[in-house]
Amino acid sequence: MRIVRLGLKSLLLHKLRSSLTTAGILFGVASVIAMLAVGEGASKETLQQYRDMGVTNVLIRSKKPEETQQSANASSMWSVLGYGLLYQEADRVQNLLPQGLVVRSREFQRGVVHGEHWASTMIIGTEPPFLEVTNMQVREGRWLTELDMQRQSNCVVLGESLARQLFPLEDPVGQTVLIGVEDRFEVVGVLEYQGRAASPNGTTLDECAFIPLTSSRRRFGDTIRNPSTNRWENIELHEIKVKMPGPEWVESAAGVVDLMLKPAHGNKKDTEITVPLELLRKEERAERMFSLVLAVIASISLLVGGIGIMNVMLATVTERTREIGIRRALGAKKKHIVQQFLVEAGVMATLGGLVGVGFGMLVPLGIEEYFEQPTDVQPQHVLMAFGISALVGVVFGLYPAWRAANMDPVEALRHE
Repeated sequence: MRIVRLGLKSLLLHKLRSSLTTAGILFGVASVIAMLAVGEGASKETLQQYRDMGVTNVLIRSKKPEETQQSANASSMWSVLGYGLLYQEADRVQNLLPQGLVVRSREFQRGVVHGEHWASTMIIGTEPPFLEVTNMQVREGRWLTELDMQRQSNCVVLGESLARQLFPLEDPVGQTVLIGVEDRFEVVGVLEYQGRAASPNGTTLDECAFIPLTSSRRRFGDTIRNPSTNRWENIELHEIKVKMPGPEWVESAAGVVDLMLKPAHGNKKDTEITVPLELLRKEERAERMFSLVLAVIASISLLVGGIGIMNVMLATVTERTREIGIRRALGAKKKHIVQQFLVEAGVMATLGGLVGVGFGMLVPLGIEEYFEQPTDVQPQHVLMAFGISALVGVVFGLYPAWRAANMDPVEALRHE
C-alpha cells in the first residue's frame, strides 16, 4: 500500500504529463468499445432480418425475367408478360415436402381509402399459416382464417403503419376500407409493428394490407399492371414459403424444390430460391471477421498509448536517477524500485481504462441519437478493452522499471 501511495504521489508531481499519458489509453479504450459497438449493432440488425425470415424456411419467389433491349422495344404496352410461380407448383411442393408447411402469396399495388385518408400500398393475398411462417403477431382483432378462404370473404388485416395512416383517430377493427376502385373490405385485425421488408421493392410489412388469397384471385385476378413499366403481367403467385420442422431439413428441401422447378423455369430464370439459414451463416462469419478487424484497428490506438507510457516512464527514470540512488543506498532492493515504477505505469493505464470505459459507452449512445445507427455495447468487449489497457500499462512499464532497478547506486548518487 505504501508503494501505491508513493507511486500516486510521484504522478501528482507532474499532473499535466500524467494526464496526457493517461489520455492516450483513455481514447484507445473508448475507440475499441465504440467501434465494436457500432459493428455489433450493424451486424445484429442484419442477422435479425435473416432470423425474421425464418431459419427453418425456404423461400421460392417469382422474378421478372431479363429482357433484351430489342425484345423490350418490340413489346407493346398492351401485351401480357407471363412468368413466375403457379398454383399447381405450390401443390407439387406440398406433395414433395409433406413434412413442411407451404404458404402461397401474391402481391399487387392498389390504393386503399378510408374517408379522406388514402394510401397506395402493397396488397398481399395469402393464407392463414402466413402468420406462423413469418413470425408475425396480431396486435388487435384477428388474423385471416380458413373460413375466410372458403367464403372468399372481403376481409383485410392492416399493417401497423397503414392502420395509423388510414385511421389516425379511430379504432380500425370493424371499419371498412376501399381497395382499388370498388371493392370494400372489412378490417378484421391490425398487426404488431414488424419493421422489416415485405418484398424486394422495399415496402415494409407494416405498410401492407393482407387479404385471403382466394379473395385476391376472385376480386383482382392474376393479371396486374406493373406501375414501373406500365405493362400488364400475368403472375399466379409471387412467393411460396415452406416452413420445415427444423434447420437440418432446410438445405435438402431447397435442393428438392430446385430440382422440381428447373425443367419449367431453368431457361427463363423467372424464379429464385432463398434459404435464410445459409444467409444467416454467411453473415455470422462475416460479422466475426468484421469484429476482429475493428478490434485490431482500435487496439492500435491502445498500442500507441502504451508507447506513450513507456516514453514518459523512461523520461521519469532519467529525471529521478538521484532519487533512485538514494533509495538504493538506504536499503531499497531492486524489487522495490521495480514495484514503484510498475505501480505508476499501472495507475496511469488503469485510470485511463476506467475513464475510457465510461467515455466508450457514451459514444454509442450519441451515435444512436444523432445518426440513428444502431449500436450494441457488449460486456465482453468492455472487459476486453479494460483488460488490455491494464496489461498495456504493465507490459510497457516493465522496461523502464527494469532499467531503474538495475542502475548502479553509486553512479546514480553522482547524477546531477
